[in-house]
Amino acid sequence: MHYLLKTEPETYSFHDLEREGETVWDGVTNPVALKFLRNMKPGEKLVIYHTGDERTAVGTAKVVSVDSENPKSPVVRIKAGSAIKTPRTLAEIKANALFADSPLVRQGRLSVVPLNDAQFAWLTGE
Repeated sequence: MHYLLKTEPETYSFHDLEREGETVWDGVTNPVALKFLRNMKPGEKLVIYHTGDERTAVGTAKVVSVDSENPKSPVVRIKAGSAIKTPRTLAEIKANALFADSPLVRQGRLSVVPLNDAQFAWLTGE
């Protein structure tokens, strides 16, 4: 499984993650998004998506560890990957049939979204 993590770039951007190398992904309150965080496994690949004015998938990361002892506040440590060579905008994502049933398109306010292999590959160019 892969996931897309949304972040407001003015609050915490992919560039911040690159500079720090690793971080704990927190601040998630939506019960569905929290469920996705709790289900993450070390080694799973992530897409970092900038919300706000950008609305673009900009980089990759990887799950380092997951501590879901507290289900309302799982501690997910992630490690920076690389910038996406051809960042994908929300308009491009919505226009792609791969995402027709995706929560990324159907539940716009969801901050953690599962991705299948084809969606991840298209977003990242990998």
